[in-house]
Amino acid sequence: MKPSDFIHPEDAAALRQMESIPGFPTFVKKFYALGFEKLQYGINMASAIRLSEKQMPELYRHLPPICEKLGIPEPEFYLSMDPYPNAWTFGDTRIYITVTSALVDMMSDEELDAVIAHECGHILCRHVLYHSVAEYILSGVDSLGMLGALTVPLKYAILYWQRKSELSCDRAGAIVTSPQTVAQVMARLAGGPRSLTQNIDMQQWAAQADQYDKICKDGLWNKTLQTAAIMEASHPFAAVRVREILNWSKTPQYQNIVNGLNNRLPQPGHCPQCGRPVDPAWKFCLHCGYKLQ
Repeated sequence: MKPSDFIHPEDAAALRQMESIPGFPTFVKKFYALGFEKLQYGINMASAIRLSEKQMPELYRHLPPICEKLGIPEPEFYLSMDPYPNAWTFGDTRIYITVTSALVDMMSDEELDAVIAHECGHILCRHVLYHSVAEYILSGVDSLGMLGALTVPLKYAILYWQRKSELSCDRAGAIVTSPQTVAQVMARLAGGPRSLTQNIDMQQWAAQADQYDKICKDGLWNKTLQTAAIMEASHPFAAVRVREILNWSKTPQYQNIVNGLNNRLPQPGHCPQCGRPVDPAWKFCLHCGYKLQ
């Protein structure tokens, strides 16, 4: 799998614009010089639970088949106790994914796979370095005056690109699970647990994004207000993400990817989920936990 197979065109365009800003390489070097990456890694290591085949394997086993399918090395994988459902990927030299306890509780197994695949999409698309820089900006460290006015144009350029990059990684989630599952994840995050959101009409919800676009285009003042409302955000609005992933599911690009993956079905004696060799006596795949019998 290559990023060019599925990357959202607005992601690619925003990345080119951001990297062309004068001073951007200097900013990235300062990010490393300040040691922020190692600081965040240390905090995460000390406060969250690292998952493995021996540590909460039932949760850890979601990760390996997703990495196998997308063709990336396994990142470190952590669980953090947090009442807010969330997941994030951080680091450049040592990349890790963290999911919160509330997210795991809220999502079905397939929805959790979509979230983890989304995070793995950031790794595949090489988003993680610039996402880490964005986190650095949002943390407020630049308010100490270390970077000064340099951060003003970069801040909004990076956040704009970050929002577009999420659209690419929603596609990675759809490749591993399905576009409908990604939309269901958005429903959980926007509207609450399955007991409330299981019967949402996704097409009607996606249509709200079209109505939102009309508001944005209704005169310069409305466009300015809506731009100001989202310019500090790191993610697009949920209805926009649902519309984008449902529209993409109807394209030849998505169908070609799915057909290509289906043509790589595992041979007899291999796990249907992760494709690794299995013993006929196994009831569950020891690699990924998939039920074999």
